[in-house]
Amino acid sequence: MAPLSPGAGGRVAPHIAVIMTAAPFPHRCMLPASKPPFTRADLGRARRKLMRDGRWANARVERVAIDGSEWTLKDFSSRPLAVRNTLGRFLLRRELSALRRLEGIRGVPTEAFRLDAHAIAARYLPGTTLAELPEGRVDTRFLEALEGLLRRVHQRGLVHLDTGGCGNMLMMPDGEPGIFDFQAALSTRWMPAGLRRVLEGLDMSGIYKKWAQWAPESLGDGRRTQYERTARWRRYWVFRGYLGLKK
Repeated sequence: MAPLSPGAGGRVAPHIAVIMTAAPFPHRCMLPASKPPFTRADLGRARRKLMRDGRWANARVERVAIDGSEWTLKDFSSRPLAVRNTLGRFLLRRELSALRRLEGIRGVPTEAFRLDAHAIAARYLPGTTLAELPEGRVDTRFLEALEGLLRRVHQRGLVHLDTGGCGNMLMMPDGEPGIFDFQAALSTRWMPAGLRRVLEGLDMSGIYKKWAQWAPESLGDGRRTQYERTARWRRYWVFRGYLGLKK
């Protein structure tokens, strides 16, 4: 994990320093084990499509069709032993906890489960990522719906922390928004109100940045001010490449 980056005067921003000392999610988020919809042995008869191979320390992501259902599979089993048994397990555990907490929110992958020690799966979320959408497809109505979806995530006591790009958000076939890839997600239930607002603002700034690009006439003074105010915090965010910012 990258060291904390110093701010002005060589000191780390106090709000950000606190994050490093906390567990990603409270223990109560973990649900009792139950029989999974499929096992690793069943993958041999599944129809599989590679979505992202990732770097050596990222999961291999596949779209898996089995028994009439489609799933997204995140799998560290092909990664080096030291990675799959340390960072891999950690990232899978935090994402599984996040998805279970968000269960029932439309636009978020559902029915997440642990396949084994090195992989998790969740219902495949169909749609086209914002990075792949043709120019002009994103309008104010969609952006308002995306803003509302992220607020519902925040209401469950989570921040996504990887909204800066266009690859983790999509437009579903019915035109509604979706958000996925919650391995960077962080629980905010334990946080003081001030720190929680900062992190939720960082999340929203990713959407408002896109809003300013695609529909600036409807962004409004309030959203623009919030984006400009919270954007400066992004220079303190240290989890580059894995937990929230591009490398």
